[in-house]
Amino acid sequence: MGLFRAVEPEEEPQAGRPLADRMRPQTLDEFVGQEELLGPGKPLRTQIERDELGSMLFWGPPGCGKTTLARIIAKRTRSEFVPFSAVLSGIKEIKEVMAKAQSARRYGSRTIVFVDEVHRFNRAQQDAFLPHVEAGNILLIGATTENPSFEVIAPLLSRMKVYVLRSHSQEQIVALLRRAIADAVRGLGNQHVEADGQILERIALYANGDARAAYNILEALALGTEPDASGRRVISEQRLEDVLQKKLLPYDKSGEEHYNLISALHKSVRNSDPDAALYWLARMLESGEDPLYLARRMVRMASEDIGLADPRALEVTLAAKEAFDFIGPPEGHLALAEAVVYLSLAPKSNALYTGYGAVREDLQKTIAEPVPLHLRNPVTGLMGHLGYGKGYRYAHDTEEKVTNMRCLPESLAGRVYYQPTDQGVEARIRQRLEEIRRIQKKAPATRGEE
Repeated sequence: MGLFRAVEPEEEPQAGRPLADRMRPQTLDEFVGQEELLGPGKPLRTQIERDELGSMLFWGPPGCGKTTLARIIAKRTRSEFVPFSAVLSGIKEIKEVMAKAQSARRYGSRTIVFVDEVHRFNRAQQDAFLPHVEAGNILLIGATTENPSFEVIAPLLSRMKVYVLRSHSQEQIVALLRRAIADAVRGLGNQHVEADGQILERIALYANGDARAAYNILEALALGTEPDASGRRVISEQRLEDVLQKKLLPYDKSGEEHYNLISALHKSVRNSDPDAALYWLARMLESGEDPLYLARRMVRMASEDIGLADPRALEVTLAAKEAFDFIGPPEGHLALAEAVVYLSLAPKSNALYTGYGAVREDLQKTIAEPVPLHLRNPVTGLMGHLGYGKGYRYAHDTEEKVTNMRCLPESLAGRVYYQPTDQGVEARIRQRLEEIRRIQKKAPATRGEE
């Protein structure tokens, strides 16, 4: 078989092929998702329909349609389309394909090379494409799940248009599953599979935006469900739990239970109860909640309920988020667990939360006064003549590094927003603030006080 192997024909035998492969969209109209790229009149769709393509890179999570989109391009283009595996091919194979593409170009034929998992190519392999992309011998289409800024060499990346593909929404996954159940040619329609909406939503939740994973689960459920007396294969909740090999907890990411559980987690942390906090965190994670949503909520807890009573709380939560990004699930869940226990045991203070709230309230109730003249920078002679900077005292020129200069607008002079508690580090902060105020009272009057 030659290097320029043919793309799969429009009609292929369905037997033996996985459901996910059988249900791949054959046209742009069948393609679900990525409307911002492939909707009517969008530039990428127009390029595909007109067969006026440039080198491009599809970047997105597993199961979002990168390879499927490349196959649709293959079916529509008049160019020679060469699928290329980054796993199975090396520099030798690349050079052979490039030589054939260069020869084809002399005869007026264009070659599109599609490289799946392009991030698996090392620098030398990627370099082998570069002169041929520059010379126009090939159009290169790549697909990757990794950030191309780190995985694709800069000279090659600069010659490719990067399209970011998003995970499918839960609603889109459910629609794809319904299509597979109804389709008697490519799907499960002739097997009389039945699944209620809740089952499909659970599959979609578990698949987490990955259409291929959702199809695989549905196919496993269909194959593992015996037909009843009427020939129907009715997928049960128990069968779903068996296939997923874990208990499915009652949960709705947009319903009341979602808000009940996050409220329970937040209040357990606020109440310094690490056991309850761990329980509610695990309950949400095991139910399919987005771990990054939980990480963001914990960052809020660190600022809202702990603040400067333990400044490290914010560092710990941000580090947990980075650790989860680095490791991924399920091992990365432990980093979130570590953070939630730390937050639970940390000393508590809402001084920052209430102080910032008081500022916001004053902003709504008072006029937006101009910045006091002594706090303005006299960058021109005219500004100095108008009084900019007059009365300003440089704190570093004083022995205590503190002055009694007024820094708030005149109408808010003396207003106190931040009132540290006696908890944790804030106890020391409180002492320091009291010391600052004693120094300010003893300091000589300045124009800034007026």
